[in-house]
Amino acid sequence: MNDTALLVIDMQKGFLCDKSPLFIRGAPATVPACAKVIAFCRERGIPVFFVTRVYRADGSNVEHTRLAAWRAGGRPVSPGCAEEISTAMPEEFGEDARDYHVIKPRYSSFFQTELDLLLRRLGVRRLILTGTTTPNCIRTTCYDAISLDYSVTVLDDCTSSATPEIQRANLLDMANVGAEILSSAEFVRREVEG
Repeated sequence: MNDTALLVIDMQKGFLCDKSPLFIRGAPATVPACAKVIAFCRERGIPVFFVTRVYRADGSNVEHTRLAAWRAGGRPVSPGCAEEISTAMPEEFGEDARDYHVIKPRYSSFFQTELDLLLRRLGVRRLILTGTTTPNCIRTTCYDAISLDYSVTVLDDCTSSATPEIQRANLLDMANVGAEILSSAEFVRREVEG
């Protein structure tokens, strides 16, 4: 049994498209590295969890802090929105019947989701975090995971922020609370070497 799982957080068109009010400037550049890590984990039998947002068409579950922008910007990551700002993930990620899909209502992948239950049932003790955005969803997931006694590795080239300065500061903060920060190449090399 593998004690590691990969989390791919919010890598959806609504966060990757520059026409979306939820667009994260650094996110599109991480798609190739994320795709490589996803393929590597599938090949190695490491469970892959896609943790995503899905807003209701009426906006009743959108955070109050982004509701106005969401309404004005085409209602991204919700049913009926334009395909370019939808919940769809990049084609480069492919699909695999073994993947897990978890919808989260807020920033943390653990907040009001079944993620912790699924991970514990699978015997997972170590999480590899990828996705966007580093100061919000990655960071809150990291802190909650550490609070729940998971070992956490954040892949720096598979996570993104609005600016390089924000990215660096948040990676440093996570490292300071005990998360391991690696590149995707370092992660793959270490897994292969055992």
